[in-house]
Amino acid sequence: INQNFTQQILKQASSKSRQVFDLPNPFFDDEESGGMEPASVAYRYRKFDLGDGVNLIARTELHGIVKKAKSQQYMTAFALNEWDSRSATAGIEWRAKLDSQRGAVLATELKNNSCKIAKWTAQSILAGADQMKVGFVSRVSRTNNYEHAVLATQSYRPKEFAAQITLNVHNMWGIIKMLVELFKNQPQGKYVLMRDPNKPVVRLYSVPPGTFEEEDEDEIEGAE
Repeated sequence: INQNFTQQILKQASSKSRQVFDLPNPFFDDEESGGMEPASVAYRYRKFDLGDGVNLIARTELHGIVKKAKSQQYMTAFALNEWDSRSATAGIEWRAKLDSQRGAVLATELKNNSCKIAKWTAQSILAGADQMKVGFVSRVSRTNNYEHAVLATQSYRPKEFAAQITLNVHNMWGIIKMLVELFKNQPQGKYVLMRDPNKPVVRLYSVPPGTFEEEDEDEIEGAE
């Protein structure tokens, strides 16, 4: 749903008016594309100084550009999905209340999907996006998981939205810095960071260097 939404909200532009970045999509292969064009997305590499000689390089995503007056603003786009308005956790039927009570709809989504919305906001901040467009998408029929309708969209400024949902950006960077320091103190190797399923604890496990590689090879052989 997210991928389809990011493409549907874009203006159908010609190849001349389309914004082209310096380098092509690194994940698109012309030989395997079958004549199809890649989805419109830009990968933006950004460098962040965490202090103490530590630099973080992040690959971020941008989904479009919004033209305002004589300026251009980078945009990210994400979709919230209403799958069943009559479920116990839904709370508000979007088709009936979205226009008049959009704030209440968003508050309910924050209650049920706070982690997902915080992740989208953090992604937008990391990408340096000026706007984060959120779409409210619902199933045409609650029993049909293939057809959906975009009921409304709302644009937010990522940093202002982070304050609105009580996402502490300084605390976010503090967690990253803590993890960097944790890994710096470990010997060279392969590690798995995993959340404990029964406790609010994140654990770090050291695994052999070849872990997961054999499984990937088996999947490729099976696909052939």
